[in-house]
Amino acid sequence: MVLVNPNGTGDFPTISDAVNAAPNDTTSENGYFVIYVVAGVYNEYVSIPKNKKYLMMIGDGINQTIITGNRSVVDGWTTFNSATFVVVAQGFVAVNITFQNTAGAVKHQAVAVRNGADMSTFYNCSFEGYQDTLYTHSLRQFYRDCDIYGTIDYIFGNAAVVLQNCNIYSRLPLPGQYNTITAQGRTDINQNTGTSIQNCSIVAAADLATSNGTTKSYLGRPWKEYSRTIVMQSFIDSLIDPTGWAPWSGDFALATLYYAEYDNNGPGSNTSSRVTWPGYHVINATDAANFTVTNFTQGDFWLNTTGVPYFSGLL
Repeated sequence: MVLVNPNGTGDFPTISDAVNAAPNDTTSENGYFVIYVVAGVYNEYVSIPKNKKYLMMIGDGINQTIITGNRSVVDGWTTFNSATFVVVAQGFVAVNITFQNTAGAVKHQAVAVRNGADMSTFYNCSFEGYQDTLYTHSLRQFYRDCDIYGTIDYIFGNAAVVLQNCNIYSRLPLPGQYNTITAQGRTDINQNTGTSIQNCSIVAAADLATSNGTTKSYLGRPWKEYSRTIVMQSFIDSLIDPTGWAPWSGDFALATLYYAEYDNNGPGSNTSSRVTWPGYHVINATDAANFTVTNFTQGDFWLNTTGVPYFSGLL
């Protein structure tokens, strides 16, 4: 284990220095290379390249260890390159860290974390941004006991991802905008990807809750033609519009997407006024089981080594 402390008493003053010093191509059998990042605000753009496998980064807690940046599309970055924190290395684990993009709603697309790492895990972390906060780009991912804040498409990408026991907070967007929690990016019906939200809490952040405005919020919209999102066994508060889901543009993807709800509760969970698109479904337990950790991410084969708690099936 190495220690990151900006005051000079650790092994490294920056997170990037510690990542660069990590061994290349570690295997799961060798165990994790652990980087402990003490409490503080780290104004740096961190990348975990693909050769830095099985790296575990542990902070001092949400709002204690904070990695922050402010790149945005308005300021000339692509959405892809706007991320404060990027990980592509297999087996990455983050615990007790806040990841921020502070560009704000006025700067439009501004990613806090872009994750393209197979068998990656975030536990007890927070992701703070507005549009495009968490880019679940690709491969198999798991998020547990995390807080995710945003406005438009703030959980987006084309990973096979399960979010479990997370708090999903919609913030107050710009005037005239509406909130969409997910924008899943499956482009082919044969891709085994999608966003599965299980036993989470979907609520308004403080600024939205106290706005007394008319902001509409939706569970998702279809970024790509075969967009797939499942919300199951979760609490959905009254911020979510009775129709549940929003179109992207006209009738694009409404027949090819797969949006499903199962066994949710809360004032926003009533499905009687939901959209009537061909691709929208209220599903049963048999179908919902396809989107659990075991079946959707094969998590029983790789999550045990992380030490992160999870449940493998339905509750």
